[in-house]
Amino acid sequence: MKLLSAPRQPFVGLALMAAVGIIVAELVPVRSTVLILVAIALAICILVALCWPKLAATYLIVAAGFFLLHKFATTNTASQQLADKLGERPRVVTVVGCVTTEPKIAPSGFATFLLKLKSIELEGKNESTYAVWQVRWKGAPEFGDELKLFGTAEPIAPPRNPGEFDMRVYLARHDIRRMLFVRYAEDGALIRHGSGNPVLRTAQASRTWMQNALCRGLDDAPEAKSFISGIVLGIRHETPEDIEEPFQQTGTIHLFAVAGLHVGIVAALLWVLAAIARLPRKRAAAFIIPSLFFYAAVTGLHIPALRAAVMASILVGSYFFERRVFLPNSLAAAAFFILCWNTNELFSTGFQLSFAVVGAIVLFADPFFRFFQRRAAPDPFLPQSLVRGPRRWMHSSYGWLCGGASVSLAAWIGSLPLVLWCFHLVTPISLLANLVVVPIAFFVLAVALLSLLTTPLLPWVALVFNNANWTLATLVIGIVHLFAQIPGGHFYVGEPDWGGRSAKMTVLDLGAGAAVHVRVNGHDWLIDCGSERSYDRVVREYLHWAGVNRLTGLVLTHGDSQHIGGVTQLLSDFPRVRVIDNPAPDRSLIHRRLSRIVSGLEGRGRKPDELAAGDNFHLSRETIAHVLFPPRGFAGATADDQALVTRLSIAPGTFVLFMSDNGGETERALLRNGSNLQSDILVKGQHYSGISGSALFLDAVQPRLIIATSRDFPEHERISEQWTEQVRTRGIKLFRQDETGAVELNFSNQEWSARAYLTGEVFRSVSR
Repeated sequence: MKLLSAPRQPFVGLALMAAVGIIVAELVPVRSTVLILVAIALAICILVALCWPKLAATYLIVAAGFFLLHKFATTNTASQQLADKLGERPRVVTVVGCVTTEPKIAPSGFATFLLKLKSIELEGKNESTYAVWQVRWKGAPEFGDELKLFGTAEPIAPPRNPGEFDMRVYLARHDIRRMLFVRYAEDGALIRHGSGNPVLRTAQASRTWMQNALCRGLDDAPEAKSFISGIVLGIRHETPEDIEEPFQQTGTIHLFAVAGLHVGIVAALLWVLAAIARLPRKRAAAFIIPSLFFYAAVTGLHIPALRAAVMASILVGSYFFERRVFLPNSLAAAAFFILCWNTNELFSTGFQLSFAVVGAIVLFADPFFRFFQRRAAPDPFLPQSLVRGPRRWMHSSYGWLCGGASVSLAAWIGSLPLVLWCFHLVTPISLLANLVVVPIAFFVLAVALLSLLTTPLLPWVALVFNNANWTLATLVIGIVHLFAQIPGGHFYVGEPDWGGRSAKMTVLDLGAGAAVHVRVNGHDWLIDCGSERSYDRVVREYLHWAGVNRLTGLVLTHGDSQHIGGVTQLLSDFPRVRVIDNPAPDRSLIHRRLSRIVSGLEGRGRKPDELAAGDNFHLSRETIAHVLFPPRGFAGATADDQALVTRLSIAPGTFVLFMSDNGGETERALLRNGSNLQSDILVKGQHYSGISGSALFLDAVQPRLIIATSRDFPEHERISEQWTEQVRTRGIKLFRQDETGAVELNFSNQEWSARAYLTGEVFRSVSR
């Protein structure tokens, strides 16, 4: 390969040793006194190496240097010191600081941004600090504003369910240890505008101007506006989920990450402008290199943009030194300089994906191209001048296709392990989708740059370019949606089952809502699906993490929006799911509306099943669920009083009772009917009255484990200490989800176990 035959590529070894030093520093704990001794020893080694230079010594010095750099960057930082002082409970504080990121405004009106603190007032004492916090404030800050805020400093919450993004770990990598919640706009005050880095402030202002220029005349096309802003400027937070998800499913989400394609087009255009101005090559390079880094700053200084800017700068800078540039060395140099800037970037998904994909392209694209081209190459002994007409056009087109296919395949191979690990997704359709979409995206970028150039001088011409981009953006979105619908084009992959489990159940933690995933013999069922917000943020992400590509059935227990509010989105994601609904009439407007949507399945031969007491349904051939309540024709006072109660035989001799939000009235009715309630596991919510789980009912069920929802507000959703003690005296294990988060249960023929996701506590029991 070219990597092995390249004559001199020193940055490859330097980047590898830098990564080794950072990884060792991450894994090996070292005291501060030892770090000082290592720093002194390193300084001595550097002096010795300067007198007697050796390649091995240089590599060891680089590794040791990055070891120290990472340790000093992550040990006893200002944010860590302040977090230790505040403790683990929320604290009311007043802070003064500067906004260091562009605020993201949510539909609720809250702005989320990072604030670099200057001072903090706690319990009447004011002290200086340089910690960085995440802030949520119902105000309208701008980048570079100096603010005074009064609010509650809270520890970053960990994920409570499998598949959730771990924001705490992500922010900790950036040394952000607290979130400041400022409830009201009047709790914050602007001290002055224009603080912070002037270059970044100028870049943010330029970004706003560019976005307004690119979206002028497209007010009635929000999807196209979001796509153009994302692909040109890397503004992803304004892109709706229903637009972004198909790009992820087709492996074209990289279009929203400003990287080599974007920077290459900008560099080419700047080179053309320099040629028109008849600048000498060295002056042109001196103009282009800072312009590329400014463009990276405009797009948010993300790792792919920085990597591309460094590589392009090395390529352009070769004119200064009149040296040949090798791509592996340029790629390694980009990694080396980025790690010098921030050693924690080595552990970021963006860094890993960016360098893995480009590294795979550098290594594999040319061999793949030669392999594909040999399949239809013309006779090598035939002079090219004799290949004319359609045959020449055909060979040129095939060569272009081979080039695109080789790059697409190499990039897919490079990204596959990380995409599978981070997103649990495999996208074979991306090999074809990128061949179609990337050339169109090239023209979107080119037209956008022409629009930016003509906006100050000829606004009407820029408007023509914007409308042309609307056409291209609409075409790209339509093509991506089409590819996303191809069967087998993408699929989610869950963790492999190494333990020989016969069934698995996950009780998600959705606050006052509920969603339970049951997997048995390859069949996936959901009991409730949470609210609309919970489904978007938790349930859907969990289903992707679990590798659910086809949902067998959905059970709707009652008309509480916290339990079934997400059914519209779920039916859009899984249109062929079997729906089991509660036949009891209720006054829930959302249930009535959703019932009409569910009834639309009848036209596709998927009529919902309305089951009542005495009915049963199969989750798989061997697994059966018995409906115990409500009886047919029953009408309760509230939706909670008529929720579906089911008893599931999930493994030989093992039963799970799902009570939903039923209360004392339902429990007494079940006891009067003489229903067989005995179950190993009881899964329950909280009745609106706050009364459920009576002593007589618990004695009838005789559970060994209770999984119960609980939250602080409203009061009836919180488990009382009296009831907790009642459960404990009966020798029943209680997993309350305000403490445990989600609960994962694994069943085998001989035993079952339950694991609290948040605390890691495991409860095991031999099946009866």
